[in-house]
Amino acid sequence: MLSFDSSRGACAAACTALVSLSICCGIAAAQPAQTLIVTGAREALAPERLAADVVVIDAEALRRSTADSLADVLRREAGLQLSRNGGPGQTTGVFLRGSANSQSVLLVDGVRIGSATLGAAAYEALGLAQIDRVEVLRGPGSSLYGADAVGGVVQVFTRSGSPGTQLEGRAAIGGYGSRELSGGLRGVAGAFDYAASLSSESSDGVSALQPGDAFGNYNPDRDGYRLDAAHLRLGWRPAAGQRLGLMLLRSKSDSQYDSSEFEPPSFKQNPSPDFRTRLTTDVAAIDWRGDLAPMLKGSARASRSIDASESGGNTTRHFRTERQQFGGQIAWQTGVLGQLVAALEHNVEQARTSNYAAEVERRTDAKIVELTGSAGAWSWQADARRDDGSDYGAVSTGRLGGALTLAAGLQLRALAGSTFRAPSFNDLYFPGYGVATVRPERGRSVEVGLVWRGDASDASATLYRNRVRDLIGYESDRTRCPPDPAYAFGCASNTSRAVLEGATLAAAHRMGALRLKGQLDFLEARNAATGSRLARRAAHQATVGADWQIGAWTFGTSVLDLGARPDGGKQLAAETTLDLMAQWRFASDWQLQAKLLNAGNRATEPVRDYQGLGRQAWLVLRYEPRL
Repeated sequence: MLSFDSSRGACAAACTALVSLSICCGIAAAQPAQTLIVTGAREALAPERLAADVVVIDAEALRRSTADSLADVLRREAGLQLSRNGGPGQTTGVFLRGSANSQSVLLVDGVRIGSATLGAAAYEALGLAQIDRVEVLRGPGSSLYGADAVGGVVQVFTRSGSPGTQLEGRAAIGGYGSRELSGGLRGVAGAFDYAASLSSESSDGVSALQPGDAFGNYNPDRDGYRLDAAHLRLGWRPAAGQRLGLMLLRSKSDSQYDSSEFEPPSFKQNPSPDFRTRLTTDVAAIDWRGDLAPMLKGSARASRSIDASESGGNTTRHFRTERQQFGGQIAWQTGVLGQLVAALEHNVEQARTSNYAAEVERRTDAKIVELTGSAGAWSWQADARRDDGSDYGAVSTGRLGGALTLAAGLQLRALAGSTFRAPSFNDLYFPGYGVATVRPERGRSVEVGLVWRGDASDASATLYRNRVRDLIGYESDRTRCPPDPAYAFGCASNTSRAVLEGATLAAAHRMGALRLKGQLDFLEARNAATGSRLARRAAHQATVGADWQIGAWTFGTSVLDLGARPDGGKQLAAETTLDLMAQWRFASDWQLQAKLLNAGNRATEPVRDYQGLGRQAWLVLRYEPRL
């Protein structure tokens, strides 16, 4: 049974605003009817063809948003909750429908990125300058994308060439010594399309930890960051209906954090070193897509991604993950049955660290089949996948769902699916912790939703329930670990079960020059064995935003309300923050924007003992001529 604590005063105000918005336009982020979604079915489909719950964050929404990072965009636009060890640039994870960061998948143009040792992606490694749009599949995704898509999939699409030649430049300065600079060029020339960009952002920040933290790691110095990125995307159309593509992306981040060392000979705690995490993410992919026959399309991709990090103070640790991914698929428009997709994948993951005795490797082969179609008021979606991993064996997953059009623009949808999360390399191989017999986590998810799409308004309401068993975690009982003395303090084990259930209400409405949007998420995420709430998950999160355009001016405001949540034996307080924005197009190619983030200067604690930024002012200059 769902039971949510949503009686906080701050939440009540956000709820009232959302209900008012729902009354005027119904109850989902706006998605125009012509929008095509890729992530929900591995092939581009109109949203009404999908039984899955997918949110599209397009280029215009990214420009309007006051968010300071990709993760912040996701929580404001798609309702994901956020975990961050301090302010922008610090170690960041997301909770997608209450699932942990390791229980969701992050893709960049179809290529999976992230650490195979930790089993999670570093959202702080991706800046906003290279992103054209984001799609978020909320709900089961393992039958399409394999291991770890328990809560869903976040897919980032980088900028690509479009007709004409577009130059893009951006410079910004903000509080806490923050600076951003980016530039790019994209366009089409004959049979070629191209997009290239460079960006750099940095901030002096504040101390990541608050004084008096539980482990005595506080250091009063500022913990800032720097993120540099470069991106190149090329395409060639040798014939009608055929395209060959190349994508290259590199990002390098350097972020400071607070910690302690215990060095000989005294082994006394020392929090004074300059602790840093240096992370490099490289992605390279070549792909082909083309027509094989009048009703048959094919695509193939070969990619390589590297996630390499170095962290520590006087003593550093090194971690490196390399993924090689090969895949191909065909999509057949069968007619009566709909679209049939069949795909094969071969993935190789390799990791080496300063903690492992030798390099470790996992090879996975996968077969995928999917069918989507519609007839009259009905549409359907079914898919199945079998993953065969060299270290965890064979796992089969599937989804089955459909939608029924009740009236013009009004649709009822339902979806059920199974998921799994593969053990990370640390779960299997980390000395004194990893156990080779740890099993994959398994989950079963069901959801039902009501969607309305109008000319000026879009709305949705979704209920979901996800039961996950064999959760991988720390087992403190020494007798349940291997007899090796190295496990004197415990080990990795399949320790518990979890229930993730909730409801999402969202609405968007355009009324002349005024745009309104809101989303309210209720979440009950608990350990099924003990009944306790899972760490860092709030019972509610609400966002309400509005922007108004008058002549050359645009004004906007956004409110984020986050409920209380447990973390490390402490209850983190509920938080409400207000952002303000004003933008002036003072010439055809020039825009000046002013932003005031956390205008009320509210204290925030994203993780126990860590602190976010207070009030921060930004001034942004954009130059975007068409050549």
